[in-house]
Amino acid sequence: MGGTAQTFPKAFAVSFAQINRWDPNSFHGINWHWPPPVMAPIGSVLKPRKEKVDRSENGFNELMPVTIHFDGSIEPRKVSEDKEYTMELFWARPGDIVVSKIDLKNGAVAIIPDRWDKVVVTNHFAVYEPDTEILDSRYFHLLIQAKFFKEHLWRNKVGAEGRKEIKLDFFESQEVPIPSLPSQQKIVGHWEAAQASILAAKLCIAKIEKEIQKRFLADLGLPRPKRSTPPKCFAANWEIFERWSVSYNQAAMSMIDLTLGIYPVVELGSILEMVQYGTSEKANTSEKGTPVLRMNNIKDGYLDYSNLKHVLLPEKTLKSLLVVDRDILFNRTNSKELVGKCAVFQSSDEYVFASYLIRVRPDPKIAISDFVAYCINSVIGRQQIDALSRQIIGQANINSQELRSLRLPLPPLDLQKEIIEYIKAGRKEIVQKEETVRRLSNQTQNDIEKMILGTLPVEVN
Repeated sequence: MGGTAQTFPKAFAVSFAQINRWDPNSFHGINWHWPPPVMAPIGSVLKPRKEKVDRSENGFNELMPVTIHFDGSIEPRKVSEDKEYTMELFWARPGDIVVSKIDLKNGAVAIIPDRWDKVVVTNHFAVYEPDTEILDSRYFHLLIQAKFFKEHLWRNKVGAEGRKEIKLDFFESQEVPIPSLPSQQKIVGHWEAAQASILAAKLCIAKIEKEIQKRFLADLGLPRPKRSTPPKCFAANWEIFERWSVSYNQAAMSMIDLTLGIYPVVELGSILEMVQYGTSEKANTSEKGTPVLRMNNIKDGYLDYSNLKHVLLPEKTLKSLLVVDRDILFNRTNSKELVGKCAVFQSSDEYVFASYLIRVRPDPKIAISDFVAYCINSVIGRQQIDALSRQIIGQANINSQELRSLRLPLPPLDLQKEIIEYIKAGRKEIVQKEETVRRLSNQTQNDIEKMILGTLPVEVN
């Protein structure tokens, strides 16, 4: 984070008497900027809680095991109804601070929410009761999640390879700033105010996206998508079966009926001038050859031209794979939610594309590339792709023939242009708000880390 990251010398000297482990990085501590009276060991403000659950008085289905993530978030752990933990369990009360022993090195420390009842953990966790007279748990949570502090924990993990962890006695011995409660609350207040602004911006983004889709479907005379959960059991006549796939026919039953719209429905393949797979030639990071667009360059319906690799191709092959302005690049294999995502290429520079992508080129006399791409990325295309794609070893796939079979409504060119204009206007507003979110998030993180380090004074009224 700008301005708060600590740098350490490549060469330094330590007396032999100070060496307690053979790891140079572990000697890099945190350069706090607080006066000594403010500093205190973590163990002095946290009291270990070790309350064993009496299983004879508490059925497992009444208890709430939890999962703690690296970002300090916490959620109930899903356990099958026919299973329960056989190991000892311990209570974690609302307001307690819970540490995942094995993942403490990654910052897996969380606060039990106020209204959570009967939370339990195994011996793989440590539970602490904070001294609320001198410590605001929310401040402590921000301290643990600070980038510089998580890096400090990571530098001090010990143990066998693959099982390295932070020892609790080391964690409890770490001296951290414990300023006055009003100062802690001021830091927390700064964080929470920023999070409220970020949330408001994200809700606004979601509202704009919803309005764009609503108007898009209305202009095509199509109903809004159903929100029903696909039935686990269903019956269908033989004549409606298009594929020997239960999941496909299950999904097909909840699709928008495109024939209800006011424009003709066509198969994508009927309006394309070209369909082509990309190169499988190994790419390099030394910038030799031509930049190659890969599946990770397709983001939110747009092409991200950063983080590029290059590929060396024979002249003839290169010419055949150069992407042309207004071509659409389609992600044919990825995770279930990302397969089928596409973006329009808009550049006069030379790029080729990788084999995990399919290049399609609509006939410009019939269809506008931006309109086709938006259809595919919208609920119209998404429902069809989810039904068509096949899951293979954690990856979903869709081939060129299935891509050609996608159906979409086709209004006249002038209406396609009109639709794209308001979509672009909405997307421009979204991009501006996303940039606001990114900037505010980075600035807040920067401010909080400076406040915790003590390099940015915390003024208390």
